[in-house]
Amino acid sequence: MPRAVKGVLVECDPSIKSLIINVDSKNHNVVLADLDDEHLVIEERMVEHVKRELDLQLAENTFKPAELDDIQRK
Repeated sequence: MPRAVKGVLVECDPSIKSLIINVDSKNHNVVLADLDDEHLVIEERMVEHVKRELDLQLAENTFKPAELDDIQRK
């Protein structure tokens, strides 16, 4: 018998979608539906978790001007 699950429609660019799918690949409990290149439906109770994980991944992969100073000094 089918069951209903509350979901949230997420519209994002393909790079962010890729990060969300990466978060989902760990436990397969985030993404309910992969609609197209820019839209996903994620489980409502996982929205805050996805936001935290995205913040962490983006912080890791974002170039910081202080890093440029370190590079220039070498």
